[in-house]
Amino acid sequence: MNWPSGGVIIDDGNREFAATGGTMRKGLWLGLIALFGCHDAAIAQNWPAKQPVRVIVTNTPGSGIDVTVRAVFEQVAKQIGQAVFVENRAGAANTIGIAAAARAEPDGYTVLATTSGIALAPYTHKSLPYDTTRDLAAVIPLGSLTNVMMTPPGRFRSVQDLVAKAKIEPNAISYASIGPGSTGHLSAERLALSAGFKALHVPFKGTAEGLLDVAAGRVDFFFNPVIAGLAMIQEKKLDALVVSSTARSSLLPDVPTTVEAGYPDSSYDFWIGIFVPSATPQPIMGQLYTEIRKALALPEIRNRLAKLGVEPMDMTREQFDAYFKKELESNATLVKAANISSN
Repeated sequence: MNWPSGGVIIDDGNREFAATGGTMRKGLWLGLIALFGCHDAAIAQNWPAKQPVRVIVTNTPGSGIDVTVRAVFEQVAKQIGQAVFVENRAGAANTIGIAAAARAEPDGYTVLATTSGIALAPYTHKSLPYDTTRDLAAVIPLGSLTNVMMTPPGRFRSVQDLVAKAKIEPNAISYASIGPGSTGHLSAERLALSAGFKALHVPFKGTAEGLLDVAAGRVDFFFNPVIAGLAMIQEKKLDALVVSSTARSSLLPDVPTTVEAGYPDSSYDFWIGIFVPSATPQPIMGQLYTEIRKALALPEIRNRLAKLGVEPMDMTREQFDAYFKKELESNATLVKAANISSN
């Protein structure tokens, strides 16, 4: 494989500086930089020489996140000619798995696959065993799982109808989630802040219980990934009013986004992303990005993810890094505005 070599670029710069009469001290400094650059490049050229590459997934086996990650990395394993071992480290709002990845050796053999919750945890936990921005580097998103607002059949004509009724009396409308700080919780609070209403939060232990209570009419709405409630929507056991993502779902193309419905700054994207320890050499991050992007571009992988309700998020490493930092900022604002308590 012909991987990019950071050392060659730095070495070229050193020769150019020496030719223009630079001091010996500065030339030595640039030489040391080139040496370390060559070392990183040598490591990158040998990657992935060891077996296996370990992917820490912060969700339970068989979950939509887990299935998505396995589908992508099965293909990556074929491309790099090495085994990929998926390790599920769920719990504590994903922070157990994130901490394990943050402490791992930064050699490209430990990869973190987690959700947008990584950009929320710093504001919903009083203390974390890692520093999100210092210890981890964003590589590439695998895609987004669109959250859809599901309501009891026939209860509301539209999201505007729901909002109007919610404004009549604070907390007269209730919504389900799988716990404080979950994507369903944040999607509901973003809409409530934008639309100017307050609703009663009813947390459940799991998605199935929440869906059943909404279908039975005991709770008014539930933002949850499309795939989880799609069958009940198709069977008319639930109504789909809006999606909280920035774009419509390919599985529910006729359902508008919350912004399209007239509520600015109300969108919340639930995404799956790949991270590595921040000290991982840049050439290795680049290779990892290239291999994952190559896998995501294959029609068979796109089709598998589409059936899971995963929408593409085509970004460069730089774009994903900027997106992640913006998510951290917006979540800090949301948690404060919605008065979401820390654990």
